Amino acid sequence: QVHVVESGGGLVQAGGSLRLSCAASVSAFSINAMGWYRQAIGKQRELVATITSGGGTNYADSVKGRFTISRDNAKSTVYLQINTLKPDDTAVYYCNIKGRLLGLQYDSWGQGTQVTVSS
Repeated sequence: QVHVVESGGGLVQAGGSLRLSCAASVSAFSINAMGWYRQAIGKQRELVATITSGGGTNYADSVKGRFTISRDNAKSTVYLQINTLKPDDTAVYYCNIKGRLLGLQYDSWGQGTQVTVSS
């Protein structure tokens, strides 16, 4: 079982910044893609950003130019730098790790970290 642990959420004023981190319990060699999703109260979970093993990135239109996803393969960790926060960014942010280990594919989620943006 692959464990995923997020950290870095908190309460911040609009216009501020946060850096979210997500560490996986497996070697980066087994990881294909890492990503961040978010879910606001009363809304469905939505994709925020993803990054592949080759470094290719994908962002939701609503966060382009403000959010940056990156990964540290040596630490099996993915980061989400969030700048110019808006109240609409308030949500629980979840980390997702996809890969293949011992011949089996996995798709693991963290418990989530709360980001609250005050106006």
